[in-house]
Amino acid sequence: MSALVRLVLPDVEELLREGSPADVARAFEKFHAADLADVMELLEDEQAATLLLGLEEPQRTAAFELLESPKRQRIAEVAGAEALAPIVVNMSHDDRADFVTNLPEAIRNSLLRLLPEEEREDVDLLTTYEEDTAGGIMTSAYVVLDPDMTVSEAIERVRAEGEQQETIYALYVVDARKWLRGVVTMRQLILSPPQALIHEIMIKDPISISVDMDQERVVKLLGRYDFVAMPVIDARGRMLGIVTHDDALDVAIEEANEDAQLMGGLEPLDDPYLATALMTMIRKRAVWLSVLFVAGLFAGTILREFEATLQRAVALIFFLPLIIASGGNSGSQSATLVIRGLAVGEVKVTDAWRIARREMASGLILGTLLGSYGIGVSILWGLDDWQRIALTVSVTLIAIVTVGSLLGSLLPLLLQRIGIDPAITSAPLVACLVDIAGILIYVLVAGAFVPLLPT
Repeated sequence: MSALVRLVLPDVEELLREGSPADVARAFEKFHAADLADVMELLEDEQAATLLLGLEEPQRTAAFELLESPKRQRIAEVAGAEALAPIVVNMSHDDRADFVTNLPEAIRNSLLRLLPEEEREDVDLLTTYEEDTAGGIMTSAYVVLDPDMTVSEAIERVRAEGEQQETIYALYVVDARKWLRGVVTMRQLILSPPQALIHEIMIKDPISISVDMDQERVVKLLGRYDFVAMPVIDARGRMLGIVTHDDALDVAIEEANEDAQLMGGLEPLDDPYLATALMTMIRKRAVWLSVLFVAGLFAGTILREFEATLQRAVALIFFLPLIIASGGNSGSQSATLVIRGLAVGEVKVTDAWRIARREMASGLILGTLLGSYGIGVSILWGLDDWQRIALTVSVTLIAIVTVGSLLGSLLPLLLQRIGIDPAITSAPLVACLVDIAGILIYVLVAGAFVPLLPT
């Protein structure tokens, strides 16, 4: 949030208390919509609604679209459906559908009754698709060209319809059956002879996406081909809408936030942090904490079973935090690298064998390095019979760092293979699993060497 927003906030609150809607419009006519949205986020809901309704179009709609979803809903409840309807009519098609869908039922029904029939049907159409698919993020606001129209006729259509559309940089050629036949860029249109026919200059059989394609794959395709927008078609090849680069960016941010939260060991939040209810936050965190707690019990059970071994060489306990940390850290590193590689398309599930070989080699080398540190610590601490203790620690470190690297890299691939988000192999989960493996390896190695110690 910009320093300007916080600087003017007291003056905004005073203006809203004492000024008229005309005063509000004049005071904020030079403000960017993003800054206005930030101001409204900081205001009480009643004040935010007053500010919003005092603005002129198109500034009012632009600022409203940039608000966080919880704030938009609360403003809708304060302002009422009748005051909000003109704003909703001017919203971009996909944002309007998302907003209306998330409203409480009573306000949603009242608002839909106030919308013109065309906008109401558009909302109904866009809300029929799953939220995390291409259909769920597409817009129906785009320019359609006929294959047999001339370039000059196409330019006139763009002039007539372009202002209401999401983008005019790509124009889509659709026949009478609504089948997608081609695409024409604005650059092509301007540089082509006026009497040339659209089907002569269009790019035939353009790259398109199916309406049920997962939104993450849509983002990757837009990035791969560097398109401003991509057409969305149904199973019969009929064009339904477009997904634009700004919508793809929103999805990328949303997915990145979700993955970051999963990798932190909690269920993804539906709303911003401060807008999430305390009990909701506790519930989403408690699930993973409980799972990790139960998993941690296995580690305690293993130590209990090998109590006698550890009593023979109490010095081994000194190295337990080192063993656990080294295995968990190596597993988390590998998991992070592979999850990121899967997200950006650098690695695939079919690369599992290559990844396993790399992580095996990395684990052995890194484990040997850490094992040498363990020998040095055993000597530095002056432990009794340090040779066998050092051997136990170093062998364990080599094994657990290798196992941790393999587990951290292969677990995301396994989950991806069975259709589960690999980000769920969060750092805490990988660390917990590797901790259990580390303790088990440690006590087994100790069980082999400790009986050789003098009694």
